[in-house]
Amino acid sequence: MATITMTSENHDKTIEDGIVLIDFWAGWCVPCQRFAPVFEESSEKNPDVTYAKVDTEDQQELAMRYGVTSIPTLVAYRDGIPVFSQPGALPQAALEDLVSQVKQLDMDEVRKAYAEAQAQQGEQQK
Repeated sequence: MATITMTSENHDKTIEDGIVLIDFWAGWCVPCQRFAPVFEESSEKNPDVTYAKVDTEDQQELAMRYGVTSIPTLVAYRDGIPVFSQPGALPQAALEDLVSQVKQLDMDEVRKAYAEAQAQQGEQQK
């Protein structure tokens, strides 16, 4: 599967189901340029995963929404829940390991922990 371009318009629909990896990048960023073929190769190996790219120059609002201050930044979702976020380019083996770990997550546990974190955050905002 080829990568898709993620924008503010298609973001919510893209992340709602399955596993989604998001690469925040910019054309002038040399580490981003080096990571791009690694990300693309992983997308070919894992057709059951959605690979999305966000051009931080074009989608500044989306980058700000994620608090991206360093690129490349990689974010992973599973079933609409963010499960990983880290700046820096990953080598191929580390990216494949991440995909494997996300596939093996116990989503009942993840949903429970996410709901607890959301509730706690709501309490703190009162």
